[in-house]
Amino acid sequence: MTFVLVLLVSALALPWGAAAVARRLAGVLPPREACWVLTAAALLMAGGSIAVLIGLFHVPFLASLEQVPLPRVLEVWPVAVPAACVAGSVMLVQVVLLLRRWSRHRAVLAHAWQLAVVGTVHGDLVVAPGDDVDAFALPGYRGREGRIMVTSGMLRALKPREREVLLAHERAHLSGRHHLFSAVVDLCAVVHPALRSLRESLGFHLERWADEAAAAVVGDRKVAAAAIARAALASSRKRNSSGYPLLSVTTGSVPQRVEALLLPEPVVPQRGVHRAGAVGLAGTVVVSAVAAIASAYGLHEYVEYAAIAVRGR
Repeated sequence: MTFVLVLLVSALALPWGAAAVARRLAGVLPPREACWVLTAAALLMAGGSIAVLIGLFHVPFLASLEQVPLPRVLEVWPVAVPAACVAGSVMLVQVVLLLRRWSRHRAVLAHAWQLAVVGTVHGDLVVAPGDDVDAFALPGYRGREGRIMVTSGMLRALKPREREVLLAHERAHLSGRHHLFSAVVDLCAVVHPALRSLRESLGFHLERWADEAAAAVVGDRKVAAAAIARAALASSRKRNSSGYPLLSVTTGSVPQRVEALLLPEPVVPQRGVHRAGAVGLAGTVVVSAVAAIASAYGLHEYVEYAAIAVRGR
């Protein structure tokens, strides 16, 4: 049982360190690969945490199914029932928070599509009248295909080639389905507080992914950098209070993004220290999830062992 307790503590504590590891790993990878790493890490750690809670919650029920008297279970592990109650309460809170978070996501999209109704449609582009300077990728909603929402003020603030960068950037968000990455990590952050730090990191790398795609379309990294800087300076965009902002060229750490575009295009490390470090960091993230799943399995095996002991009497 000591082994199971060690796994439980490890499974619940490791995500704090694993989240930092995932962010560092993302920092040495190109934006596209970084986004996949952060999203996969969030899913693994959230899934592991849920596995631990389910394992704790099911101990008394598994004991009853195996016809093991609850007093016998409490003799070996006195905290079995309190732990099951705590785990059940935490899972209930998680379900409520997940539903609330999902509702906020849908509310943000619904509001954005209401704004798109008053705009002029040009293919996948919706131009909204007004002096506000704003632009964002509008994911598909209720059967409607994704659109790029741009205000007249934003178009006036940019030069012709910079407009190309803007549109290519937002199209990259849509074609790459970046809103799904953002939503997945945002929901995972509800499961374990350690994963909240991954949201900001993912947002930065999603914007970097779209930046690189836009630079490739226009064929000039300096023009892309200038467009992003000008759009951010002119933007009047306000972050919504839901914590789930729509993907926009003006979000994230703009100075870092501009600086990255003034450097050569990033490549995936192929050999040497970078590759070894990336593999090692990825392994650390996986270990945290494996520990969580192993702890849940260990709890099940503990009940099985208790059942065999009772039958052998």
